Amino acid sequence: MSGRRSKAPQESGTQLPDNAGQQIDENDLFENIAAIIEHRKRRAYDHVNQEVTMMFWEVGQYINSTILENKRADYGKKILTTLSAKLVTTYGQSFTERNLYRMMLFAERFANPEILPALSAKLSWSHFIELLPLKSDEARLYYANDAIARNYGVQELRRQISRKAYERQEIANTEISEQSVIPFNVFKDPYLLDIFDLKENFHEADLEKAILAGLESFILEFGNGFTFVERQKRMIIDGEDIVLDLLFFHRKHKRLVAVEVKIGRFKAEYMGQMLLYLKWLNRYERKEGEEQPIGLILCTSANRKKVELLEMDKAGIGVAEYWTDLPPKEEFERKIKEIAAEAKERLERRKGMPRSDVPKQIDHYYEAKDDDE
Repeated sequence: MSGRRSKAPQESGTQLPDNAGQQIDENDLFENIAAIIEHRKRRAYDHVNQEVTMMFWEVGQYINSTILENKRADYGKKILTTLSAKLVTTYGQSFTERNLYRMMLFAERFANPEILPALSAKLSWSHFIELLPLKSDEARLYYANDAIARNYGVQELRRQISRKAYERQEIANTEISEQSVIPFNVFKDPYLLDIFDLKENFHEADLEKAILAGLESFILEFGNGFTFVERQKRMIIDGEDIVLDLLFFHRKHKRLVAVEVKIGRFKAEYMGQMLLYLKWLNRYERKEGEEQPIGLILCTSANRKKVELLEMDKAGIGVAEYWTDLPPKEEFERKIKEIAAEAKERLERRKGMPRSDVPKQIDHYYEAKDDDE
């Protein structure tokens, strides 16, 4: 807990210290008692929040399965209006007609009651409202679990959804073959580095400095599990100094991650350079219990067809674009959809499926809603 120097006493069976004949430190006394109060208040809030969220799910599930099972839209609309008016009078504004529709959608889109208790224990009803417009189960679960793992508030969750974090991770996953050394769900493509407000005609060194100055923001964009290790990592090979731009460590996958930042389109020679870095790191920096290091080359243009031909993922090397300017919302969503569709086509070609049989792109994006806030 922020700002607390002393630990709270144990939840049960607390042994009071033997302070006989000793002067009590009033500051420590206050902080310990405050820690107990804050801990219990937080536990109480979490419990109440979970029960309220589960209540909303049960209400929505009951309406879906009982009242509207005859599928008469006109009847359902009429009875929901009447039901809402009665519930609002008795229980307050949480049960407006709009919120009843949200509860129904909640029960429909989080239909698995086995996973819901774990999610509702960590996410508020306001978090779930942000997740409801997403049409893909995978997208909803990604954002829900990411919000839990990284302790997102509602505003940051909304931001991650608007910046298509899940879709960009799926694009990167699509580029990974079955023989890949790179694990799934580690990289994204593209990365959105508009957070650094770089000036026109910037240099690679400018971007590196901006990343270090805004490291927390970069790791938030980079993904969960990354910790920064070193900038300008020097390696000496045959008496020659070579320098890696950025070095990270991924806690979950227990491996070093080398990152090179390039300006312009991807070039084939970048692969050999990164491969040299990874071989050196594997021999001299890899610790016992760690997995083989992997690398990521960031370019302003990925040249994805060339990357596919080189099969770089089999050597543990990923390539992704980075955008320093975020396009307007409609253009941004269109570009992400186009990149995702192209990535899926390349995936199906690798599998040997004829182009005409390529399945339609799964739409993970917002539904059009008149009442979207």
